[in-house]
Amino acid sequence: MRDALDIKAREVGLRIGRGAYIHFPPNIAGFVGSDHVAALLATNAGAATAPMLVIDIGTNTEVCLAVDGHLTSVSCASGPAFEGGHIRDGMRAASGAIEHVQIDGDDVRLQVVDNAAPAGICGSGILDALAELSAHGIVDPKGRLSGEHPRVKRDGHPPEFVLVPKEQRHGKQALSITQGDIRQLQLAKAAIATGIQALLEHAGIDSSQLSTVIVAGAFGSYIDLRSAISVGMLPDLPLSRFRQVGNAAGAGAKMVLSSLSRRAEARTLARQADYLELATAPGFMKHFIDNTSLVPFISRGG
Repeated sequence: MRDALDIKAREVGLRIGRGAYIHFPPNIAGFVGSDHVAALLATNAGAATAPMLVIDIGTNTEVCLAVDGHLTSVSCASGPAFEGGHIRDGMRAASGAIEHVQIDGDDVRLQVVDNAAPAGICGSGILDALAELSAHGIVDPKGRLSGEHPRVKRDGHPPEFVLVPKEQRHGKQALSITQGDIRQLQLAKAAIATGIQALLEHAGIDSSQLSTVIVAGAFGSYIDLRSAISVGMLPDLPLSRFRQVGNAAGAGAKMVLSSLSRRAEARTLARQADYLELATAPGFMKHFIDNTSLVPFISRGG
């Protein structure tokens, strides 16, 4: 559905007010939908005068590069790892979720939502843990849990790094980051980095030329950008070039609901945006494999 659509609410069984209509903003492509268009509207991407990235992180991450008024978007199958899915002790960002991790010598410092007893680890904590394990040499650049630390347990398969020991959980299983978890995180961050890299190479620009990187989405609001940069998920740029904007898609949805001119602007954005099919982009598989490594992101335009 490349164009916007308005239908009567009663035609789809919604009773939200006499004569009410439902408005569907336009899509850009099959996996780059109206939520992405709404995020572009809210971040004013169409008016960018210098190279700018808009990254809306989720199970399906959409990335848009704006250069000289031209928009190009990709869809990255980043999966649910950064939302706690496919992670052994993963959970959503609710009470009891470990949201930040810091390794200080033999100690592990945790920040937990609501200062509750740790019950699992959410996306921002997962990313922090990966960055800290990498920075301290406990995980090597290929993602192998190969370093030595008192919290590394190798008596099971696969090995794991213990965040909360069993003794502190009243008999429950220890909360850990496992080797399998690390692999899931590598795949997720590689998908996002490869999408960014493909857009930059398609436009022929270096990551250093980006004036602004907007990070949107619930997960994107709470991550430590330094962690995302250190593992190579986001471009290695000064923090001053990043903006964390929260639910940009929701903000854009409110705009199109309350303003006809904003609806027209959304249609214009969708029409002017190109879609880059990531899987068929030159060098996709090589870039994806390279980007699983836990090293800073570097991209030079082709």
